[in-house]
Amino acid sequence: MTPRTLYRRIALAEVVTWALLLLGMVLKYVTKTTDLGVRVFGLAHGVVFIAFCLVTVLLWVNQRWTVREGVLGLLSAVPPFLTVWWERRLERRGRLDGDWRLGRLDGDWRLGRDGEAPANPAERVVATLLARPMMAVGVGIVAVLALTGVALLVGPPVGKQG
Repeated sequence: MTPRTLYRRIALAEVVTWALLLLGMVLKYVTKTTDLGVRVFGLAHGVVFIAFCLVTVLLWVNQRWTVREGVLGLLSAVPPFLTVWWERRLERRGRLDGDWRLGRLDGDWRLGRDGEAPANPAERVVATLLARPMMAVGVGIVAVLALTGVALLVGPPVGKQG
């Protein structure tokens, strides 16, 4: 899976969970029929939101985005439906082109086809993860679950809702 494909899929998942959460909010606050949609879709959206942010940081490092691109990528997950627009903008500008930069090869660190070394600690972490894809998936899953657990302990973004 290329960086472009991963980002496209996670951006679309974020949009879908936003739509489902908004539907749940309509059912709870407008029709006053049930709050089940907010509870179920809110959790789903929270998990996908966290995953989107982690993938954004991963691509920020891998694709060597600017600080502006990385921050805007993270912020695009906050308003409903903006992630797909952001992903398409990055694609049009060629910021999702290429493949994953490689990790350790033959004892040397290489991030790309030209054999460049990681320039900073973030690139070293990404290079290590990309050298071990199954470990990277496991680390990603554990990170999403851990951050979701923290979010559940902290509670809703605007205090306790009834």
